[in-house]
Amino acid sequence: MLTPAEILREAKTIAMVGASPKRDRPSNGVMRYLLDQGYDVIPVRPDGCDEVLGVPCVRTLAEIDRPIDVVDLFRRPEFTPAHAHEAVAAGAAALWLQLGIVSTEARRIAEDAGLDYVEDACMAVVHRRDMSEPV
Repeated sequence: MLTPAEILREAKTIAMVGASPKRDRPSNGVMRYLLDQGYDVIPVRPDGCDEVLGVPCVRTLAEIDRPIDVVDLFRRPEFTPAHAHEAVAAGAAALWLQLGIVSTEARRIAEDAGLDYVEDACMAVVHRRDMSEPV
């Protein structure tokens, strides 16, 4: 299992499930930060939208046409197991549940499939704290 910092160090493409086009939402700020750091961030909104921060949205991970390094979840805990199954099916290397999100079931699904797993941690905070240079 990689540490959160190691996951970020190895990642290039991040699928952000629950990315919001609303500037006042935490997911929008985290996505903006990650884009500024050089990551390829794909917004995934199950309820759909045209784009977030100029990046076209998709509704599911299955719609993403390139390898996914990390699936970053900004969804309530009850939705995370279904997204964990999606992450496994999409061939993601890691599943990351944002600050305040914990799911025993999502952890089990991810770890049983060999994905690295992080929960209750903000990608932007971990990156700022543990990484000194952009990707």
